[in-house]
Amino acid sequence: MPLSADDPVATALRDAATAALAQASAALSSPAAPVVLLDGRSGAGKTTLAALIAADWPGPVRVVALDDIYPGWDGLAQGAETAREEILAPHRAGRTARWRRWDWSAQRHGESDAVGPGTGLIVEGSGVLTPASAALADVRIWLESPAGSRRERALRRDGDTYRPHWERWAAQEDTHLALDHPRHWATLVAEVP
Repeated sequence: MPLSADDPVATALRDAATAALAQASAALSSPAAPVVLLDGRSGAGKTTLAALIAADWPGPVRVVALDDIYPGWDGLAQGAETAREEILAPHRAGRTARWRRWDWSAQRHGESDAVGPGTGLIVEGSGVLTPASAALADVRIWLESPAGSRRERALRRDGDTYRPHWERWAAQEDTHLALDHPRHWATLVAEVP
């Protein structure tokens, strides 16, 4: 999403990035590289915020998008669990995290990916912030945004590819909110218009 100086969404995301970097700076002196989790409903601005944080990160950092891990349109919970088991837990333990990306065209697992323990980690995606994953992250962000704004941004971004799946995905987000209470686990809540 292009960010202009007079755009209230851009301002909210820039402010959230500044606050997230301030929180992450406290963890930069620890032996393990800091981990940031970014959660919010579809279209809230997670991908843009992750890019803003990564752009000013003081050292090596990797952004992992759950969009590359979810196993299809019904895979929100499984994608979040895969991120916890295969990325967050090994990274926190000081090991290289290894996982397989999801090939959306072939509807199956595709190429392998990895990130080393000395690299800062930003994991963004709906469902990523759970009670179990919260313990594995230094900064935990929940993005709050009105449904109409989110839908407009998401469909402008993904268009007809996403349109038939919007309600199906939103139902999985509803389940995540009811079961995991991600806002409760956040160290930072950002309101995005």
